[in-house]
Amino acid sequence: MHPTLIIREAIAEDIPLIRSIAEATWPSAYSHIISQEQLDFMLDWMYSDTSLLEQMNTGDYFFLAEYDGEPIGFASVKNGREGISKLNKLYVLPTIQKTGAGKALLHKVISYAKEHTSTRLQLQVNRNNTAKGFYEKNGFTVIKEADFPIGNGYFMNDFIMELIID
Repeated sequence: MHPTLIIREAIAEDIPLIRSIAEATWPSAYSHIISQEQLDFMLDWMYSDTSLLEQMNTGDYFFLAEYDGEPIGFASVKNGREGISKLNKLYVLPTIQKTGAGKALLHKVISYAKEHTSTRLQLQVNRNNTAKGFYEKNGFTVIKEADFPIGNGYFMNDFIMELIID
């Protein structure tokens, strides 16, 4: 029997799974880029139960990737104005990266954006994050650089990338 990758809509009951994937993923993705203090601040800011529930209740649509029934990754997307959707989050456990799970999540987000009549999909990625290469391989281009204050004196120093959706 072949292993199965399933991507499904995430619901409020999945919040602990989403948080645990973020907690397992962020150190390998960001510890060489930002301080442990900023990493802890951002995880609490974006992945507390309250924050995730608020995101779900205010238009962020979450997908959960499961491999043979085990949660391995997630993504979130939000429909915006003027035909632009925003990919807010896409994370896959470090042990599963480079297996196609991230690409499958990305394609699910692109399909969702198309279904909601978006013509562009945008995202922010830290300027020092190797995920930039993943997005470039999947058709995204950098459209600008921006620094976003997030509190406690911290900033997100990001590229804004965009994919034109056909």
